[in-house]
Amino acid sequence: MKILVLNCGSSSIKYKLYDMEGEAVLAQGGVERIGLDEAFIKITLPNGEKKVIMHGMPDHKEGVNFVFKCLLDPEIGAIKDLKEIDAVGHRVVQGGDLYEKSVVVDKQVEAGIESLCDLAPVHNAGHLRGIRAVDALMPGTPQVCVFDNAFHSTMPDYAYLYAIPYELYENFHVRRYGFHGTSHRYVSHRVCEMLGRDINTQRIITCHIGNGASISAVKFGKCVDTSMGLTPLAGLMMGSRSGDIDPSAVTYLMEKLGKQPQEMAEYLNKESGVMGITHISSDMREIENAAKEGNERAVLALKMYNYRIKKYIGAYAAAMGGVDIIVWTAGVGENQVGTRLESCSGLEFIGVKMDAYANNVRGKEAIISAPDSKVTVCVVPTDEEIVIARDTMDLVKK
Repeated sequence: MKILVLNCGSSSIKYKLYDMEGEAVLAQGGVERIGLDEAFIKITLPNGEKKVIMHGMPDHKEGVNFVFKCLLDPEIGAIKDLKEIDAVGHRVVQGGDLYEKSVVVDKQVEAGIESLCDLAPVHNAGHLRGIRAVDALMPGTPQVCVFDNAFHSTMPDYAYLYAIPYELYENFHVRRYGFHGTSHRYVSHRVCEMLGRDINTQRIITCHIGNGASISAVKFGKCVDTSMGLTPLAGLMMGSRSGDIDPSAVTYLMEKLGKQPQEMAEYLNKESGVMGITHISSDMREIENAAKEGNERAVLALKMYNYRIKKYIGAYAAAMGGVDIIVWTAGVGENQVGTRLESCSGLEFIGVKMDAYANNVRGKEAIISAPDSKVTVCVVPTDEEIVIARDTMDLVKK
Protein backbone atom coordinates (compact mmCIF):
# COMPACT_ATOMS: atom_id res chain seq x y z
CA MET A 1 0.00 0.00 0.00
CA LYS A 2 1.32 3.45 -0.97
CA ILE A 3 0.39 6.39 1.28
CA LEU A 4 1.06 10.06 0.52
CA VAL A 5 1.45 12.25 3.61
CA LEU A 6 0.77 15.99 3.18
CA ASN A 7 1.37 18.84 5.60
CA CYS A 8 -0.23 21.89 4.00
CA GLY A 9 0.57 25.26 5.57
CA SER A 10 -0.66 28.70 4.59
CA SER A 11 1.88 28.97 1.72
CA SER A 12 3.69 25.63 1.80
CA ILE A 13 3.22 21.88 1.29
CA LYS A 14 5.53 19.24 2.74
CA TYR A 15 5.09 15.73 1.38
CA LYS A 16 6.34 12.17 1.83
CA LEU A 17 5.31 9.13 -0.17
CA TYR A 18 5.57 5.80 1.65
CA ASP A 19 5.44 2.20 0.56
CA MET A 20 3.90 0.83 3.75
CA GLU A 21 5.40 -2.60 3.14
CA GLY A 22 8.59 -1.98 5.10
CA GLU A 23 7.65 1.70 5.56
CA ALA A 24 10.12 2.79 2.88
CA VAL A 25 10.14 6.47 1.85
CA LEU A 26 9.75 6.56 -1.95
CA ALA A 27 9.78 10.34 -2.38
CA GLN A 28 9.81 13.49 -0.28
CA GLY A 29 10.05 17.23 -0.64
CA GLY A 30 8.35 20.53 -0.06
CA VAL A 31 6.65 23.35 -1.93
CA GLU A 32 7.29 26.91 -0.73
CA ARG A 33 5.84 30.36 -1.49
CA ILE A 34 2.41 29.29 -2.78
CA GLY A 35 0.54 32.39 -3.96
CA LEU A 36 3.77 34.43 -3.93
CA ASP A 37 6.46 35.31 -6.43
CA GLU A 38 9.29 32.83 -7.01
CA ALA A 39 7.41 29.74 -5.78
CA PHE A 40 9.42 26.52 -5.93
CA ILE A 41 9.57 22.87 -4.98
CA LYS A 42 12.58 21.32 -3.25
CA ILE A 43 12.81 17.57 -3.81
CA THR A 44 15.05 15.22 -1.82
CA LEU A 45 16.31 12.57 -4.25
CA PRO A 46 16.97 8.96 -3.13
CA ASN A 47 20.74 9.65 -2.96
CA GLY A 48 20.10 12.55 -0.54
CA GLU A 49 20.74 15.22 -3.17
CA LYS A 50 18.34 18.20 -3.18
CA LYS A 51 16.80 19.47 -6.42
CA VAL A 52 15.02 22.84 -6.62
CA ILE A 53 12.50 23.54 -9.41
CA MET A 54 10.94 27.00 -9.82
CA HIS A 55 7.25 26.87 -10.73
CA GLY A 56 4.41 29.38 -10.46
CA MET A 57 1.83 28.15 -7.96
CA PRO A 58 -1.01 30.63 -7.44
CA ASP A 59 -2.91 28.34 -5.06
CA HIS A 60 -2.77 25.02 -3.18
CA LYS A 61 -4.50 23.16 -6.01
CA GLU A 62 -1.62 23.99 -8.35
CA GLY A 63 0.85 23.24 -5.52
CA VAL A 64 -0.58 19.75 -5.00
CA ASN A 65 -0.84 19.27 -8.78
CA PHE A 66 2.87 20.09 -9.17
CA VAL A 67 3.76 17.65 -6.37
CA PHE A 68 1.86 14.99 -8.35
CA LYS A 69 3.71 15.94 -11.57
CA CYS A 70 7.04 15.55 -9.78
CA LEU A 71 5.99 12.18 -8.33
CA LEU A 72 5.15 11.03 -11.89
CA ASP A 73 8.30 12.46 -13.50
CA PRO A 74 10.30 9.66 -15.24
CA GLU A 75 13.63 11.03 -13.94
CA ILE A 76 12.90 12.27 -10.41
CA GLY A 77 9.55 10.65 -9.68
CA ALA A 78 8.58 7.48 -7.81
CA ILE A 79 5.35 6.28 -9.46
CA LYS A 80 3.98 5.77 -12.97
CA ASP A 81 0.31 6.48 -12.23
CA LEU A 82 -1.51 8.46 -9.50
CA LYS A 83 -3.74 5.39 -9.03
CA GLU A 84 -0.75 3.79 -7.29
CA ILE A 85 -1.45 6.12 -4.33
CA ASP A 86 -3.96 4.24 -2.18
CA ALA A 87 -4.69 7.05 0.29
CA VAL A 88 -3.57 10.51 1.42
CA GLY A 89 -2.94 11.41 5.08
CA HIS A 90 -3.03 15.03 6.24
CA ARG A 91 -1.56 16.69 9.30
CA VAL A 92 -4.21 18.99 10.81
CA VAL A 93 -3.08 21.33 13.57
CA GLN A 94 -6.37 22.03 15.34
CA GLY A 95 -9.07 19.42 15.92
CA GLY A 96 -10.50 21.31 18.91
CA ASP A 97 -12.62 19.07 21.10
CA LEU A 98 -14.39 17.68 18.01
CA TYR A 99 -11.75 15.07 17.17
CA GLU A 100 -9.98 12.88 19.72
CA LYS A 101 -8.47 10.56 17.13
CA SER A 102 -7.67 10.38 13.41
CA VAL A 103 -10.65 10.27 11.02
CA VAL A 104 -11.45 9.52 7.36
CA VAL A 105 -12.34 12.75 5.55
CA ASP A 106 -15.93 13.36 4.48
CA LYS A 107 -17.97 16.54 4.05
CA GLN A 108 -18.84 16.57 7.76
CA VAL A 109 -15.15 16.39 8.73
CA GLU A 110 -14.31 19.20 6.29
CA ALA A 111 -17.06 21.32 7.87
CA GLY A 112 -15.70 20.49 11.33
CA ILE A 113 -12.18 21.59 10.41
CA GLU A 114 -13.59 24.78 8.88
CA SER A 115 -15.57 25.51 12.06
CA LEU A 116 -12.29 25.41 14.02
CA CYS A 117 -10.54 27.99 11.79
CA ASP A 118 -11.09 30.65 14.48
CA LEU A 119 -8.75 28.70 16.78
CA ALA A 120 -6.04 28.19 14.13
CA PRO A 121 -6.83 30.51 11.22
CA VAL A 122 -3.55 30.18 9.34
CA HIS A 123 -3.03 26.45 9.81
CA ASN A 124 -6.52 25.00 9.42
CA ALA A 125 -7.28 27.07 6.32
CA GLY A 126 -4.11 25.70 4.67
CA HIS A 127 -5.00 22.11 5.63
CA LEU A 128 -8.49 22.52 4.14
CA ARG A 129 -7.09 23.87 0.88
CA GLY A 130 -4.83 20.80 0.67
CA ILE A 131 -7.71 18.38 1.33
CA ARG A 132 -9.88 20.05 -1.32
CA ALA A 133 -7.03 20.12 -3.84
CA VAL A 134 -6.53 16.34 -3.49
CA ASP A 135 -10.29 15.84 -3.77
CA ALA A 136 -10.35 17.83 -7.03
CA LEU A 137 -7.26 16.18 -8.54
CA MET A 138 -7.77 12.59 -7.28
CA PRO A 139 -11.52 12.25 -6.73
CA GLY A 140 -12.49 9.12 -4.83
CA THR A 141 -9.06 8.64 -3.20
CA PRO A 142 -9.52 8.10 0.57
CA GLN A 143 -8.12 10.91 2.74
CA VAL A 144 -7.40 10.82 6.47
CA CYS A 145 -6.86 13.67 8.95
CA VAL A 146 -4.43 13.20 11.84
CA PHE A 147 -4.89 15.95 14.41
CA ASP A 148 -1.99 17.63 16.20
CA ASN A 149 -3.88 17.92 19.46
CA ALA A 150 -5.60 14.49 19.49
CA PHE A 151 -2.89 12.86 21.64
CA HIS A 152 -3.57 15.50 24.31
CA SER A 153 -7.31 14.75 24.45
CA THR A 154 -6.69 12.41 27.41
CA MET A 155 -5.81 15.38 29.66
CA PRO A 156 -8.20 15.65 32.64
CA ASP A 157 -10.47 18.71 32.81
CA TYR A 158 -8.57 20.16 35.78
CA ALA A 159 -5.44 20.23 33.59
CA TYR A 160 -6.98 21.63 30.39
CA LEU A 161 -9.37 24.26 31.76
CA TYR A 162 -8.37 27.88 32.37
CA ALA A 163 -9.50 29.60 35.58
CA ILE A 164 -11.90 31.94 33.75
CA PRO A 165 -15.75 31.90 33.80
CA TYR A 166 -16.82 28.37 32.86
CA GLU A 167 -19.29 29.57 30.22
CA LEU A 168 -16.34 30.79 28.10
CA TYR A 169 -15.37 27.15 27.72
CA GLU A 170 -18.97 26.13 26.99
CA ASN A 171 -19.63 28.93 24.50
CA PHE A 172 -16.25 29.49 22.84
CA HIS A 173 -14.32 26.25 23.59
CA VAL A 174 -11.52 28.20 25.32
CA ARG A 175 -9.24 25.62 26.95
CA ARG A 176 -5.78 24.09 26.69
CA TYR A 177 -5.52 21.90 23.58
CA GLY A 178 -1.78 21.43 23.15
CA PHE A 179 0.10 20.79 19.91
CA HIS A 180 2.91 18.63 18.46
CA GLY A 181 0.76 15.71 19.64
CA THR A 182 1.79 13.42 16.80
CA SER A 183 5.44 13.92 17.77
CA HIS A 184 4.83 13.45 21.51
CA ARG A 185 2.88 10.28 20.71
CA TYR A 186 5.62 8.90 18.44
CA VAL A 187 8.58 9.54 20.74
CA SER A 188 6.81 8.34 23.91
CA HIS A 189 6.08 4.99 22.21
CA ARG A 190 9.41 4.76 20.40
CA VAL A 191 11.52 5.41 23.52
CA CYS A 192 9.76 2.53 25.30
CA GLU A 193 10.44 0.22 22.32
CA MET A 194 14.07 1.35 22.36
CA LEU A 195 14.45 0.68 26.11
CA GLY A 196 12.36 -2.50 26.12
CA ARG A 197 9.83 -1.08 28.58
CA ASP A 198 6.03 -1.22 28.77
CA ILE A 199 4.64 2.27 28.15
CA ASN A 200 1.72 1.47 30.46
CA THR A 201 4.14 1.41 33.43
CA GLN A 202 6.24 4.48 32.56
CA ARG A 203 6.04 8.18 33.50
CA ILE A 204 7.56 10.02 30.53
CA ILE A 205 8.34 13.69 29.93
CA THR A 206 8.58 14.35 26.18
CA CYS A 207 10.48 17.49 25.13
CA HIS A 208 9.67 18.51 21.54
CA ILE A 209 12.10 21.42 21.25
CA GLY A 210 12.28 23.05 17.84
CA ASN A 211 11.58 26.59 16.64
CA GLY A 212 8.19 25.89 18.16
CA ALA A 213 8.57 23.95 21.40
CA SER A 214 6.36 22.04 23.80
CA ILE A 215 6.70 19.57 26.66
CA SER A 216 4.19 16.87 27.61
CA ALA A 217 3.65 14.68 30.64
CA VAL A 218 2.78 11.14 29.50
CA LYS A 219 1.68 8.88 32.34
CA PHE A 220 1.18 5.20 31.59
CA GLY A 221 0.72 5.87 27.86
CA LYS A 222 -1.67 8.81 28.17
CA CYS A 223 -0.97 12.53 28.01
CA VAL A 224 -1.95 14.19 31.32
CA ASP A 225 -0.60 17.69 30.64
CA THR A 226 1.19 19.74 27.98
CA SER A 227 2.77 23.18 27.84
CA MET A 228 1.06 24.74 24.81
CA GLY A 229 -2.48 26.01 25.31
CA LEU A 230 -5.43 27.25 23.27
CA THR A 231 -2.80 28.17 20.68
CA PRO A 232 0.88 27.26 20.18
CA LEU A 233 1.91 30.57 21.83
CA ALA A 234 1.75 29.28 25.42
CA GLY A 235 4.41 27.49 27.46
CA LEU A 236 8.13 27.53 26.73
CA MET A 237 10.20 30.37 25.34
CA MET A 238 10.56 29.62 21.62
CA GLY A 239 12.40 30.84 18.55
CA SER A 240 10.10 33.80 17.93
CA ARG A 241 7.21 33.11 20.38
CA SER A 242 7.11 34.55 23.88
CA GLY A 243 5.69 31.49 25.63
CA ASP A 244 4.02 32.12 29.01
CA ILE A 245 3.45 35.80 29.81
CA ASP A 246 1.26 37.66 32.31
CA PRO A 247 -1.98 38.50 30.42
CA SER A 248 -1.94 41.98 32.00
CA ALA A 249 1.47 42.59 30.41
CA VAL A 250 -0.20 41.99 27.04
CA THR A 251 -3.01 44.51 27.58
CA TYR A 252 -0.53 47.00 29.08
CA LEU A 253 1.71 46.71 26.00
CA MET A 254 -1.26 47.03 23.63
CA GLU A 255 -2.02 50.40 25.23
CA LYS A 256 1.62 51.55 25.22
CA LEU A 257 2.33 50.42 21.63
CA GLY A 258 -1.12 51.21 20.21
CA LYS A 259 -1.55 47.70 18.86
CA GLN A 260 -4.81 45.97 17.91
CA PRO A 261 -5.42 42.38 19.17
CA GLN A 262 -4.25 40.71 15.95
CA GLU A 263 -1.18 42.96 15.75
CA MET A 264 -0.27 42.05 19.34
CA ALA A 265 -0.72 38.35 18.59
CA GLU A 266 1.69 38.71 15.63
CA TYR A 267 4.16 40.56 17.86
CA LEU A 268 4.16 37.78 20.47
CA ASN A 269 4.27 35.01 17.85
CA LYS A 270 6.80 36.39 15.39
CA GLU A 271 8.94 39.03 17.09
CA SER A 272 9.38 37.66 20.60
CA GLY A 273 11.09 34.65 22.19
CA VAL A 274 14.79 34.20 21.45
CA MET A 275 14.51 36.58 18.49
CA GLY A 276 13.01 39.32 20.66
CA ILE A 277 15.66 39.04 23.39
CA THR A 278 18.69 38.88 21.06
CA HIS A 279 17.57 40.63 17.83
CA ILE A 280 19.98 38.18 16.16
CA SER A 281 17.92 35.20 15.04
CA SER A 282 15.29 32.65 16.06
CA ASP A 283 17.76 29.87 15.17
CA MET A 284 19.35 28.40 18.31
CA ARG A 285 22.53 27.49 16.42
CA GLU A 286 23.18 31.15 15.69
CA ILE A 287 22.38 32.07 19.30
CA GLU A 288 24.84 29.47 20.65
CA ASN A 289 27.54 30.79 18.32
CA ALA A 290 26.87 34.38 19.38
CA ALA A 291 26.99 33.35 23.06
CA LYS A 292 30.38 31.69 22.50
CA GLU A 293 31.62 34.99 21.02
CA GLY A 294 30.54 36.77 24.22
CA ASN A 295 27.24 38.35 23.11
CA GLU A 296 25.52 39.11 26.42
CA ARG A 297 21.97 39.00 25.05
CA ALA A 298 22.64 35.62 23.48
CA VAL A 299 23.96 34.33 26.81
CA LEU A 300 20.84 35.71 28.54
CA ALA A 301 18.52 34.15 25.94
CA LEU A 302 20.11 30.72 26.42
CA LYS A 303 19.75 30.99 30.20
CA MET A 304 16.08 31.97 29.91
CA TYR A 305 15.39 29.25 27.34
CA ASN A 306 16.99 26.41 29.31
CA TYR A 307 15.58 27.61 32.65
CA ARG A 308 12.00 27.42 31.35
CA ILE A 309 12.50 23.92 30.00
CA LYS A 310 13.90 22.87 33.40
CA LYS A 311 10.88 24.40 35.20
CA TYR A 312 8.42 22.45 33.06
CA ILE A 313 10.34 19.19 33.55
CA GLY A 314 10.18 19.74 37.32
CA ALA A 315 6.50 20.63 37.22
CA TYR A 316 5.57 17.56 35.19
CA ALA A 317 7.64 15.27 37.41
CA ALA A 318 5.54 16.64 40.30
CA ALA A 319 2.27 16.23 38.35
CA MET A 320 3.01 12.54 37.67
CA GLY A 321 4.48 11.74 41.09
CA GLY A 322 7.91 11.20 39.58
CA VAL A 323 9.45 10.48 36.20
CA ASP A 324 11.04 7.39 34.64
CA ILE A 325 12.09 8.71 31.21
CA ILE A 326 12.86 12.14 29.74
CA VAL A 327 13.03 12.15 25.94
CA TRP A 328 14.36 14.94 23.70
CA THR A 329 13.24 15.42 20.11
CA ALA A 330 12.79 17.93 17.22
CA GLY A 331 15.43 20.27 15.74
CA VAL A 332 16.87 21.72 18.94
CA GLY A 333 16.14 18.71 21.16
CA GLU A 334 17.86 16.30 18.77
CA ASN A 335 20.89 18.47 18.00
CA GLN A 336 21.66 21.13 20.63
CA VAL A 337 23.93 19.35 23.09
CA GLY A 338 24.19 22.38 25.39
CA THR A 339 20.44 22.90 25.77
CA ARG A 340 19.93 19.28 26.85
CA LEU A 341 22.79 19.37 29.35
CA GLU A 342 21.88 22.74 30.88
CA SER A 343 18.15 21.97 31.12
CA CYS A 344 18.81 18.66 32.88
CA SER A 345 21.54 19.91 35.21
CA GLY A 346 20.38 20.46 38.80
CA LEU A 347 17.66 17.82 38.43
CA GLU A 348 19.58 15.24 40.48
CA PHE A 349 16.95 15.60 43.22
CA ILE A 350 14.39 13.90 40.95
CA GLY A 351 16.89 11.22 39.87
CA VAL A 352 18.46 12.75 36.74
CA LYS A 353 22.19 12.24 36.26
CA MET A 354 23.57 13.25 32.88
CA ASP A 355 26.57 11.77 31.05
CA ALA A 356 28.28 14.67 29.24
CA TYR A 357 30.14 12.30 26.91
CA ALA A 358 27.03 10.28 25.97
CA ASN A 359 25.14 13.55 25.48
CA ASN A 360 27.55 14.56 22.71
CA VAL A 361 25.25 13.12 20.06
CA ARG A 362 23.16 14.69 17.30
CA GLY A 363 20.14 13.49 15.36
CA LYS A 364 20.14 9.82 16.37
CA GLU A 365 18.65 7.60 19.03
CA ALA A 366 20.78 7.49 22.18
CA ILE A 367 20.71 7.22 25.96
CA ILE A 368 22.39 10.38 27.27
CA SER A 369 22.04 9.87 31.03
CA ALA A 370 24.64 8.15 33.21
CA PRO A 371 24.32 4.38 33.72
CA ASP A 372 23.44 4.93 37.41
CA SER A 373 20.82 7.64 36.69
CA LYS A 374 17.42 6.71 38.17
CA VAL A 375 15.75 8.59 35.31
CA THR A 376 16.70 7.50 31.79
CA VAL A 377 17.29 10.51 29.52
CA CYS A 378 17.19 9.82 25.76
CA VAL A 379 17.32 11.44 22.36
CA VAL A 380 14.76 10.08 19.86
CA PRO A 381 14.45 11.79 16.44
CA THR A 382 10.79 12.43 15.78
CA ASP A 383 8.89 11.03 12.80
CA GLU A 384 5.45 12.61 12.65
CA GLU A 385 4.95 11.56 9.03
CA ILE A 386 5.17 7.82 9.75
CA VAL A 387 2.51 8.19 12.46
CA ILE A 388 0.24 9.91 9.92
CA ALA A 389 0.98 7.21 7.32
CA ARG A 390 0.25 4.38 9.82
CA ASP A 391 -3.01 5.96 11.00
CA THR A 392 -4.05 6.49 7.37
CA MET A 393 -3.34 2.86 6.46
CA ASP A 394 -5.17 1.55 9.54
CA LEU A 395 -8.30 3.63 8.87
CA VAL A 396 -8.40 2.93 5.13
CA LYS A 397 -8.04 -0.83 5.71
CA LYS A 398 -11.07 -0.93 8.05
